[in-house]
Amino acid sequence: MAVPMIPPPHAPAFLAAHGWADAQILPLAGDASFRRYFRVVDGDRRAVLMDAPPPHEDPRPFIAVAEYLGGEGLNAPTIIARDLDRGLLLIEDFGDVRLRETVDGALHDEMAHYAGVTDLLVHLHARPPMAGLPVHGIDQWLDEVMLFTDWYCPALDIAVDRDGFRDAWDRVLRPVEDDGRARVTVLRDFHAENIMLVAGKAGVAHYGLLDFQDARIGHPAYDLASVLEDARRDVSPAVEAAMLARYQAATGQDVTDAYWALAAQRNTRILGVFVRLWKRDDKPHYRSFQPRMWGLLERDLAHPALVPVRQWFDANIPDSKRAEAWT
Repeated sequence: MAVPMIPPPHAPAFLAAHGWADAQILPLAGDASFRRYFRVVDGDRRAVLMDAPPPHEDPRPFIAVAEYLGGEGLNAPTIIARDLDRGLLLIEDFGDVRLRETVDGALHDEMAHYAGVTDLLVHLHARPPMAGLPVHGIDQWLDEVMLFTDWYCPALDIAVDRDGFRDAWDRVLRPVEDDGRARVTVLRDFHAENIMLVAGKAGVAHYGLLDFQDARIGHPAYDLASVLEDARRDVSPAVEAAMLARYQAATGQDVTDAYWALAAQRNTRILGVFVRLWKRDDKPHYRSFQPRMWGLLERDLAHPALVPVRQWFDANIPDSKRAEAWT
């Protein structure tokens, strides 16, 4: 069910204990999980209250990744106060200027902003991966794409070859798993609605990072695919191509084949996730993203490395059950 944007009853006492007794608590945002965010306003002071209620959520991974990112010169919110037993964090407020609305309102700046975001990934990937993170590799990639057969296909009443689906993906993703690229910290939900433009900051620190609690150790192409094949805004093909070239020039790594394979993997997973959010979690607005997801996936499937998966989709998913089913 959709989570109401009402502060938890213990929030005022938590804030008072940390010097914010007179602050207003204003709804800010919910997301695809049980987490909710509120803006805390006390005169000229601003902060964000994260409500990550146990047992559904655990704020510890967010804290750990935030501290790692900050230590590596990136801009993650400072943790001001915490109550881990009740799942409350008071964190730095990055304001309201998101990358998505900024670029959509000034498309002539799209190339420059995505260059900054790509440089951020180059910076992160040059650092040692965060210790203790789980691996995001072939086993996880294969489990994730099965969300398509487990949620999307039943919702649209499609009978499919489930074993053949996993086998096709194994043939596509196994070369990525075995390509020898050094693994890096992967934020996994790195896109234009989770990147803030922070006033007074320059370089990679200009971009404030959010929603990184599910970070893993994974392939360097994954977050590139996440931000350039964005579920929530259309990145121009020219920008996408330029950023792939920029990343390669900066790192000396040609991740092109892995990029298309992981983009297709991610977009297939998201098609299933968005149906699950609609059916299980009563969040029907995620249906509106499905035509874009299909547009991205169809483009990915045209890449030569995706032939086994493209053949499976052609044999199992009719056109009427793809993008046009959602329009």
